[in-house]
Amino acid sequence: MKLTPAEQQAQRKRAHLAIAEKLYREHPQGNADFQQVRLLHPEFPELSQTEINLKSTLFGKPVSSPFYINAMTGGTTAAQKINQKLAQLAQHFQMPMAVGSMSILKSTPQAAASFQVVRQENPDGLIFANLGANHPVDFAQEMIQLLQADALQIHLNAPQEFAMAEGDQDFHWFNNFQELQKQIGPVTPLIAKEVGFGMSSQSIKQLLSLDIAGIDLSGASSTDFIAIENERRSQRLSSDYSDFGLSIVESLLNYLSTQQTAVQADQPTIFASGGIRTPWEAAKAFSLGANYVGMSAYFLHLALHHDLPEMIAIFDQWLAEFKGILLMFGCPTPAVLAQTPLILGADLMNYVQQLDLDWSQYSTNRQHH
Repeated sequence: MKLTPAEQQAQRKRAHLAIAEKLYREHPQGNADFQQVRLLHPEFPELSQTEINLKSTLFGKPVSSPFYINAMTGGTTAAQKINQKLAQLAQHFQMPMAVGSMSILKSTPQAAASFQVVRQENPDGLIFANLGANHPVDFAQEMIQLLQADALQIHLNAPQEFAMAEGDQDFHWFNNFQELQKQIGPVTPLIAKEVGFGMSSQSIKQLLSLDIAGIDLSGASSTDFIAIENERRSQRLSSDYSDFGLSIVESLLNYLSTQQTAVQADQPTIFASGGIRTPWEAAKAFSLGANYVGMSAYFLHLALHHDLPEMIAIFDQWLAEFKGILLMFGCPTPAVLAQTPLILGADLMNYVQQLDLDWSQYSTNRQHH
């Protein structure tokens, strides 16, 4: 029996979740590049737990810590249950949350409830809508309206489309992106989002030229969309793409290299995601210039295996550990981690040199507060 395009899309979303969870379990180690970033701790942190502050304001709303639940799902009944739990968790922790791609609502408007549940469960929370870069302005506005979204993630996913048997074949996106930024950006902040292959300095510069509100660098990790789409193909790709893309650490270094020559005063908010699971990895992302750290697979794993009280208890513990790291490093806020002296392993140092990032200038600026 041939499935309709809408049924195919729903089936694909179910497969994405199942394969993403499987890959998460198969890669318990997380991201090797983080092991090459070594933070140097002070012997006299001169700080107490009571002085630590994780709060900030993002897009005009208060958030209680610089972490967010990144885009994952929506469009199916199972996704609705997951989104409901994630939204309840986001509400409890006053934490931003992005929904998965809403493109499915073009062909299946009746799947809207699986996204709307996020706003129902978290009426005052910070919520990001999410669409591909090829959608017209009016559809994007409709999706923002549907969620009363505070921002719109525009995902840029050419590698995923390339690997998807039924993927798009036309990647003329830039002009449309510009149009979305011009018409929607002044009212609803736009975030350019990778889908887990990281960003080079060339791409980051291109996005900086658009003056957008946020960039989600989303580096390569176990949630590898080429691998995920390859598992769904009847005819497998003949190449091994496990070395494709940049990790979040490499992407943050690319961002830093754009900053050495940056002239504009208004910098976008930098969202770091892709393979981050632990408070220690998050701390390293902040040390490399991230403003917010997002996790997808970590939260999906929680939602699939725990009820809400357990999810709350586990993430509470996670946050407490993160605060402990700040305390140990004498950092009253996560942003101060960006001044912590650090040492890069040989592979990353080699990478930095090829980036033309002047590391000596950069590391001299990091005298311990």
